[in-house]
Amino acid sequence: MTPAERERGVSLARAARAGNTLAMHDLLDHLTPYVARVCAPIALADGPDATQEALVAVFGALRTLRDPEALYGWVRAIAVREAVRTARRAARAHPAELADVPERGDPQLAADIDDVLARLSPDHRAVLVLRDIEGLDEEAAAAVLGVPPGTAKSRLHRARTSFRKAWFS
Repeated sequence: MTPAERERGVSLARAARAGNTLAMHDLLDHLTPYVARVCAPIALADGPDATQEALVAVFGALRTLRDPEALYGWVRAIAVREAVRTARRAARAHPAELADVPERGDPQLAADIDDVLARLSPDHRAVLVLRDIEGLDEEAAAAVLGVPPGTAKSRLHRARTSFRKAWFS
């Protein structure tokens, strides 16, 4: 995201917090691609649902945002929370076992990143997205996930190990 896009989001957040309904509409349109980029790799097929839930939560809680300069970190935390919640709900409906790794010699399954990600728990997908896609450090990822840094570090290790196992099988 460019600095100009960030500043536009911050100014829209300020206007929306002041009660400007057009600014709120524009802010939600502005944030949708960002939220979708965070939610999709965590919630997988349910990414659009997670995105919608996150945007509803942003809309409902925007007045609680104390510092509009922190908009994107605040939105990211909401998006991760909603994506994990949505993925957990979907996992209960359709459990995917990590033991069901693709068979050797089946390059289509082994090469499909979505298939490999689907084998990870929502918590593991979330920490992978925050560290390896969003580029957050361990402390920041732990804060977004609401866990101690050691927990985030161990989840990341297990997630990467599980991902490699599924990818290379």
